[in-house]
Amino acid sequence: MIARRLCLAVAFAVLFALGPGTDARAQTEAGATLGQILRRGYLSCGVSEQAGLAQSVEGAWRGFEVDFCRAVASAIFDDPGKVRFLGMSGKERVSALQSGWVDLLTSAAPWTQSRDSGQRVIYAGVSLYDGQAFLVRRQRSFASAQDLADVSVCVQQGTSYELELADFFHGRKTAYEAKPFATFEEAAAAYDSGQCDALTADATALHAARAKLAGPKDHDVLPDFLSKAPRGPVVRQGDDQWLAIVRWTLFAMINAEELQVTAANADAALKSEDPRIRYLLGVEGDRGAGLALPGDWPYRIVKHVGNYADVFERNLGQASPLGMERRSNALWGKGGLMYAPSVR
Repeated sequence: MIARRLCLAVAFAVLFALGPGTDARAQTEAGATLGQILRRGYLSCGVSEQAGLAQSVEGAWRGFEVDFCRAVASAIFDDPGKVRFLGMSGKERVSALQSGWVDLLTSAAPWTQSRDSGQRVIYAGVSLYDGQAFLVRRQRSFASAQDLADVSVCVQQGTSYELELADFFHGRKTAYEAKPFATFEEAAAAYDSGQCDALTADATALHAARAKLAGPKDHDVLPDFLSKAPRGPVVRQGDDQWLAIVRWTLFAMINAEELQVTAANADAALKSEDPRIRYLLGVEGDRGAGLALPGDWPYRIVKHVGNYADVFERNLGQASPLGMERRSNALWGKGGLMYAPSVR
């Protein structure tokens, strides 16, 4: 009984010291990764170097992955410019994250069980639903991958693309000719020169390749996926607070699109009477509880970078050089797979 009273006395003393109306959860201190970022003064972000995803053009980085890094920096610093971008090959990315050279990978290899559990890293969520597809010429009138028969296909040698390609045609008992090349760039160049009827790789890579062709509108990326290749931000295992910050940055952007809060109307949305918007932007409740971030971190993200649709359309969508349709990356209520828990 005495011990119980002592514990209660200590608890009341702590709450009194915090002051009236203070939420003890908001006193969370910065964890190892966030603390290091705050001391350093910027976020270190590893990105792939691919058109639409991450490119350095005249010294300025831009792309879908780049904007996600800027969203995380906005949540932390209220400044999307406090990011150092490091373009990396597929072989470099995981080791750079494991060693602490970068704080975050915006897109590593597609999410699989072995990569999620066997490399001491963890995927924070799915920011882009990708998958192997086909690029074809419109004049052939192929509407679907199921229409492909007796065709030649350019493919990068020694990749999973070769295996998926073989499985696809063998499963349909349809003849085809694989034309392997050492690199994807060589395969794309061979397709462009007419050496094959189709080019296969992940859909984002195919859209980037199409944008470089002499007549991009003369080619289509067929809607079918031969494989699943979900991509998303990756962090080191062992820092749950940092995982939550990265994960909820993505979720906040998806929720903002669903609630139609954009970079253009974020300030006006602060006055909204919709409780979902007020919670999202931090007008009500403490959105920073447990994250060691200011309560308005979701507002910072949307104001500086935009919601998910803003970022997708700017870098990958119909108005961009890649001209991608949303398809699987549309919101769950609009026929897609993008879904996020509520920011409450």
